Amino acid sequence: MIVRENIDDFSLDHIFDCGQCFRWEKQPDGSYTGIAAGRPPVNINFHPYGGGLYSGKLVIDNAEETDSGTFWSRYLDLDRDYEKIKSALGGSDVRMARVIESGQGVRILRQDAWETLVSFIISQNNNIPRIKKNITSICENFGKPAGEYRGKEYFEFPGADVLAALSEQDLAVCRLGYRAEYIVKTARAVREDNCEKLYGLSGGPADEAFSYLTGLCGVGPKVANCFMLFSIGRIERFPIDVRIRQVMNSIFGVDMRDVKKMAEYAMENFGEYGGVAQQYLYYYIQKHTGKGD
Repeated sequence: MIVRENIDDFSLDHIFDCGQCFRWEKQPDGSYTGIAAGRPPVNINFHPYGGGLYSGKLVIDNAEETDSGTFWSRYLDLDRDYEKIKSALGGSDVRMARVIESGQGVRILRQDAWETLVSFIISQNNNIPRIKKNITSICENFGKPAGEYRGKEYFEFPGADVLAALSEQDLAVCRLGYRAEYIVKTARAVREDNCEKLYGLSGGPADEAFSYLTGLCGVGPKVANCFMLFSIGRIERFPIDVRIRQVMNSIFGVDMRDVKKMAEYAMENFGEYGGVAQQYLYYYIQKHTGKGD
């Protein structure tokens, strides 16, 4: 078991329910159980101190305080100063301050590159419940067993080599629709160098990463930006989807059809924290208009 005291600006609901990940399930006690990067499944619980909903003790069950401790600290982005980010984004903008208040426990996860890429290819024109079902089906049908936890068996996310060896017909069981073609073709492309380019993107220039990603089958600007934000730590990236178009229009008055203007607004007003702002905005619009779209 891993225990971390004095964790601030943290909420499991805000983190796991803002559209950045799809393999975590909320439990009756408010904790979340899931699996990441092929590691054994864990349960993550957060115990607030007193009346402070976003300050407290973090407990990760079924993980040990070795390299796992380092992994989960990085995965949950525990070492970043989110109070500083919230001040920068909302300190002089009452509209953004209101948005942040709604989801101030958000943190940006650092997820496995291949799993993140496929997950957001699947996310296109899809809703969260269906995305979760699609990903679960891929793992159960083609992933290796990762262990049993509290009576449930978990599976690793299948690697690019596994999915590259499949056909679109093989993936039909996962009900991916047209996305099956994208996944197979992208798997075959990244497998050519054993995923070295994909996993090396975190160390290179952002424009090179973006160019490489958008050259893959089924990867447009939104998916590329999601990958860069949720996998390689480019927290300035600002993915724009239907939800973000809605909230940028309702909060800041930007025309919903003008994606270029939204990107410019984000760059000018959110700057190096554009991705964190995006997650605050996503959680806000989801909370106020309902879930699942």
